[in-house]
Amino acid sequence: MVAARRSEKSAETEQALKHAARRLFAERGYLNTKITDITAAAGRAAGSFYNHFASKEELLQALLKDLADESDTSAEDPAHIADFTQPESVRYHIAAYWHFARKNWPVLRAVQQAALVNDDFARIAADFATEQREEVANHLDGFGPAGLRLPGPPDVSLALMFQSATGLLQAVEEGGLDMTDEQAIDAITRFAYRGLTGRDID
Repeated sequence: MVAARRSEKSAETEQALKHAARRLFAERGYLNTKITDITAAAGRAAGSFYNHFASKEELLQALLKDLADESDTSAEDPAHIADFTQPESVRYHIAAYWHFARKNWPVLRAVQQAALVNDDFARIAADFATEQREEVANHLDGFGPAGLRLPGPPDVSLALMFQSATGLLQAVEEGGLDMTDEQAIDAITRFAYRGLTGRDID
């Protein structure tokens, strides 16, 4: 019973540190957040941090792993269409990415900032982007049979789509651009679909 309670308290402390880190990363940025800031915001003793993480970098890696562990059931959704020649397929994936990225923006932004000063995080950020593109690479298979020409190689075309979504999200989150989620998703969808296919959405 005592061991179970200790384990429970340890898990509570770890979650408190993660929640505090996410909040501070959003408020002041990763590079400007200190470990003592995180423990203070979590209401924990300064030394407790090292019972769970060896460094701020390790904490950020743990947050990123939490993102990766989120169940991705989009392919099982009846609304999922694996064909970017169809505008509803592009919109479905843009919406899924937008909601995921907006929910987890403090962590994604922190990784971007960490990548500026840490080669390991630069690699992690690059790998994360590559994995996103690989997950939907087969969604471009119908372009040739449909007589459509991509704006560049498939990987480049998908990078343009994701980067436009990320750039708009950053503008909304940090630049004061006033848009609802639906307005943003509609704008990116039209932009991406036109860029990929050369067609407009009716």
